[in-house]
Amino acid sequence: MEINREPSSSRRPLIAAGIVIGLGLGGFFDGIVLHQILQWHHMLTSAGYSSRTVGGLEVNTLGDGLFNATTYILTITGIALLWRAGQNRDVPWSLPTFLGSLMIGAGTFNLVEGIIDHHILGIHHVKSGPNEFVWDLSFLLIGVVLAVAGWALVQAGRHSVIAQE
Repeated sequence: MEINREPSSSRRPLIAAGIVIGLGLGGFFDGIVLHQILQWHHMLTSAGYSSRTVGGLEVNTLGDGLFNATTYILTITGIALLWRAGQNRDVPWSLPTFLGSLMIGAGTFNLVEGIIDHHILGIHHVKSGPNEFVWDLSFLLIGVVLAVAGWALVQAGRHSVIAQE
């Protein structure tokens, strides 16, 4: 006997893959743009390891590398989940669902990393200085906006399915 699934339940593998890839990409954006290009902070700049000394920079480089390795593992895991979803003919492919899931993942990354590292542990801030609390809150706000907009796209994607061969 074949079970008739609702489209929203069979979309779960695509949504899960998109969220995990989004977590990884959100981390890559943070690590590449904020840590390396802008050099606003490193993983442990507010935990007593100044990036202005060789020893502090060595510790921060290691922390950044471990952070990037984690985002790499998340991204590879998400790609594996996406591959598995692609092997399942019951999974309806929808661009809004997938893009929305990526946004939920990236927004969730901002929220979790921002709350834990910036506010609870205080190991670094988005940008140190007189307005560091505003920068940290803005990082969280961007996470909320991404996650909410992503959720709206996932909802819109319920009826938008790419034709499969």
